[in-house]
Amino acid sequence: MIKPLIQDDTFLADVGAARLAANKLHLWWLGQSGFLVQWKGRHLLLDPYLSDSLTKKYAATDKPHTRMTERVIAPERLDFIDFVTSSHNHTDHLDAETLVPLLNVNPALQLIIPEANRRFVAERLGIDAARPIGLDDADTVRVGDFQFTGVAAAHEQIDRDEASRCKYLGYVIQIGPWKIYHSGDTIRYAGMEARLKPSGIDLALLPINGRAPERRVAGNLCGREAAQLAHDIGAKLVVPCHYEMFEFNTAPPDEFVAECRRLGQRCAVLRAGERLTLDSAARAE
Repeated sequence: MIKPLIQDDTFLADVGAARLAANKLHLWWLGQSGFLVQWKGRHLLLDPYLSDSLTKKYAATDKPHTRMTERVIAPERLDFIDFVTSSHNHTDHLDAETLVPLLNVNPALQLIIPEANRRFVAERLGIDAARPIGLDDADTVRVGDFQFTGVAAAHEQIDRDEASRCKYLGYVIQIGPWKIYHSGDTIRYAGMEARLKPSGIDLALLPINGRAPERRVAGNLCGREAAQLAHDIGAKLVVPCHYEMFEFNTAPPDEFVAECRRLGQRCAVLRAGERLTLDSAARAE
């Protein structure tokens, strides 16, 4: 099994050390599509999956979710989180075994979700349906110093509820001088570039596991497509995700890196637990 670059006590020590550089943006990859973002002592979790719930759920089936990478940190140890997002209802993006412990140790935690999924989220997490902050495509909400804007995601198409609200979202997040685009699970769709390019994305976080019918799950961008999308929307830096978690649904980052190099697109490939620090010009340290 792949061992994170740092995990457990060492990971928490690194998060603590990063707070000393409060005017810089810090980001850690937690595996799959999960990231921890830190700025000025405030902390945001993006689609965290920090349990073995899917491995247990599918253990005796013909679609085993065999874990490839060890967990970076137990969710109950993250008692300093201000915000957490869920991009859609799939368990690796809305995991009760991750989110319930987080809610327990962070009573003031604010949860940002697609409005279309409000009832499902409340039932899965056992919370008041009025608690989450719901967004739809193009909706914007400011929570403290963080601003979240919903962006439609196609997994593998743009699905809507009976009120025409998107069930799958990405988020453009304004944090101080930076804009982060976390796509959630998506493929490219018509109009995506035109929608995102005016946002001035400093950092794009994009899936690269691709899609294949034999996996029997909805697919995502492959590495080449993720690199091209980052380039086309003008992202200053792109980080790949959604790979090296489950053996049946992964892809190496080689194609992504090669295409970024061909396009002249800046990228950074992180190991689980690894920190990326950006200065005000979105330069990686």
